[in-house]
Amino acid sequence: MPNNDDLAARLVHDAVRGNPSSWQEIVRRYTPLVQSVCRRHGLAAADADDVAGVVWLRLVTHLADLRTPAALPGWLSVTTQRECLALLRHHARQTSHEGDVADTRPQPDARLLQLERRTVLQQAIATLPERDQHLLSMLFCDPPTPYTRISTTLRIPVGAIGPTRQRCLGRLRRHPAITALLTTTAA
Repeated sequence: MPNNDDLAARLVHDAVRGNPSSWQEIVRRYTPLVQSVCRRHGLAAADADDVAGVVWLRLVTHLADLRTPAALPGWLSVTTQRECLALLRHHARQTSHEGDVADTRPQPDARLLQLERRTVLQQAIATLPERDQHLLSMLFCDPPTPYTRISTTLRIPVGAIGPTRQRCLGRLRRHPAITALLTTTAA
């Protein structure tokens, strides 16, 4: 059975060669990733749809240029983050030009702090073993993946998912950047 990197590389190579079903599979498989990055940036549904459209357009444009096709998920994640930040900057500029109009969105400082926390968390998660990363992504996606599917995918008993999650979260809490963040937040 091919791993995720091999599958991503195969899908990219086939899509570059013009196979429409490979492109459809890329979109089907990685749309949840794009959506989750948009949610982490706090985008409204319409804004998230706009960002997703730009991301897929960029992928179509640059698909053949990917140096490491197996890194497609990372490319999509980074591209989505950049588009989210560009949209948030655009909204901030618009808001500053609107004058006295009440703005109920978080202020830029709060958004920057939130983004910094998310970035630290993403970097800490990236240091975990791949299986832990996969488990956490399945548990914290929206909507969460059912335990039965997690059990089948990761080949662990349903009863072991909770304790495994706790160990993963414990490892995250012990990561130096997370420890520093927790200490700063508590102060």
